[in-house]
Amino acid sequence: MKNTALTHIHESLGAKMLPFAGYNMPITYEGVNAEHETVRNGVGVFDVSHMGEFLLTGPNALALIQKVTSNDASTLTIGRAQYSCLPNNEGGIVDDLIIYKMKEEQYLLVVNASNIEKDWNWISSYNDLGVEMRNLSDDYSLLAIQGPKAVEAMQALTSVDLSAITYYHFEVGDFAGIEHVIISATGYTGSGGFEIYCKNNEVEQIWNKVFEAGAAYGIKPIGLAARDTLRLEMGFCLYGNDINDTTSPLEAGLGWITKFTKDFTNSEALKKQKEAGVARKLIAFEMQERAVPRHDYEIVDGEGNVIGIVTSGTMSPSMNKGIGLGYVTVANSAVDSDIFIRIRKNDVPAKVVKLPFYKK
Repeated sequence: MKNTALTHIHESLGAKMLPFAGYNMPITYEGVNAEHETVRNGVGVFDVSHMGEFLLTGPNALALIQKVTSNDASTLTIGRAQYSCLPNNEGGIVDDLIIYKMKEEQYLLVVNASNIEKDWNWISSYNDLGVEMRNLSDDYSLLAIQGPKAVEAMQALTSVDLSAITYYHFEVGDFAGIEHVIISATGYTGSGGFEIYCKNNEVEQIWNKVFEAGAAYGIKPIGLAARDTLRLEMGFCLYGNDINDTTSPLEAGLGWITKFTKDFTNSEALKKQKEAGVARKLIAFEMQERAVPRHDYEIVDGEGNVIGIVTSGTMSPSMNKGIGLGYVTVANSAVDSDIFIRIRKNDVPAKVVKLPFYKK
């Protein structure tokens, strides 16, 4: 099992550590609900250094990215990032990722920790274009400083105007005494803030200065459990739960990152699927009684027929009710549809709702 450069700090802070995607990661410090509220109302810091980073360089870097990803990366300018996915040849998704345009002919791809090797091999298999590919995953750390007070709390650490970095934009600049840090407004919580990419030998200095600067704002370390409840309240997909090798981006509601203005892996089949219509859709639902939906629970209709399956579920700390995502047949997918979640042989009523669950 791998450690991040900050594992010893998490252990010293009393974090509950558990294996996640092959890494020894902090799951909670003081409890999910308290950490969740810290990010929704103040500022918290996640160590997400387990994520993978690939640097693609050369005159054909964009052509390779266009070939393997579903979104249109040709629209990117330097300083902008884009959410996308890597379609496979069977109609599913290899992974979802973020693409950063660093320079002309240079892009940073940020992928999920559990898929680093899989994604590297997949993209490499399409690289007959002479693109220089570097896997930086083991050399770089990533902190997510999230919450409505993040910008104000961190501004003293950098000469970059943090309030000027809009969503899915980034700057490369000084931060906490370190030069050439990527400061990116690409969080996964829906509460604002930004992410910091730096080298492993720089991250401890940054972590310490972040906590010094944020002390007056009640800054706290946050574990991966609260990261999951925060992203679920926004309806953000989690690879391995809501999307995987068998889910199409169109079924998952990711048509907005599936651009048929270009050819990409399996684009013809996905285009046909779009024209014919999907048979199932990823929906959001709220429990109508006090109950917690969980991954793999069956979704049934009023007659008890199985119509789908829960992919993510939790008790929402912000709303104090059970919420979830799941795939159901299209006939049962309309907003306000009544569905039931089978929890220990009981069919508990739920209602299909529009995302996000959490409204600021």
